[in-house]
Amino acid sequence: MPVEITWWGHATCTVRDANIRVLTDPLFARRLAHLRRRRGVLPPAEARRADAVLVSHLHADHLHLPSLADLAPGTRLLVPRGAPRAVPGLRRLRQLRVTEVAPGDEVRIGELLVRVVPALHDGRRLPVGPRRSPALGYVVEGEARTYFAGDTGLFDAMAERVGPVDVALLPVGGWGPYLGAGHLDAGRAARALARLAPRAAVPVHYGTYWPIGMDAVRPHEFHAPGDEFVRLAAKAAPGVAVHKLGHGERVRLEVAR
Repeated sequence: MPVEITWWGHATCTVRDANIRVLTDPLFARRLAHLRRRRGVLPPAEARRADAVLVSHLHADHLHLPSLADLAPGTRLLVPRGAPRAVPGLRRLRQLRVTEVAPGDEVRIGELLVRVVPALHDGRRLPVGPRRSPALGYVVEGEARTYFAGDTGLFDAMAERVGPVDVALLPVGGWGPYLGAGHLDAGRAARALARLAPRAAVPVHYGTYWPIGMDAVRPHEFHAPGDEFVRLAAKAAPGVAVHKLGHGERVRLEVAR
């Protein structure tokens, strides 16, 4: 069976491999603080079905407590080490099976092996939060090896720490007109793609949420990153098949190692 990737918007994806559903950074909100969903309808109930959920870091658009509370009882939830201490609301989600992880850890979920890899990103719970947890990426290994980068900047040892992968889910934008340190834009994501050299890639983390009242401020940063990544990836990594998905769209990838 091929690996199947569904993009629900922002950094939320379902990876279906070996009949196991893995959900990344679930965010099922029309509005989050000063952000509103500008593109794509809210994901359907199907998106909330998962055998395991991967949370990359503590920022509220990635560790979103109301979205986690919607998950079915017994769902396995992997979070950065120290997250329940930094985000006390996690401790109230007693219906979930929470596992704290750090780079280098490996977790078996049925026939899948989830490897935890580092990310270059601020690990605090913002806007305040003195307690830090590591920002993470994950490699889901089953019939394919699928890398979910979370939020990350480009770092020298990325390819070495991530290892060989077949599919890369890479952030290419953000939720505001300016990207700070520890992020990939379309150009840096294309450079990351050249280093990782997967068979296929899906751009994520763009074109979904935007600050209220800022529609006219650098709108190309909202609309353009996906297409820009496709263009730049064709130059930086011409051997990689890039699949730019619409919200709720999915792609099935045959992976032959």
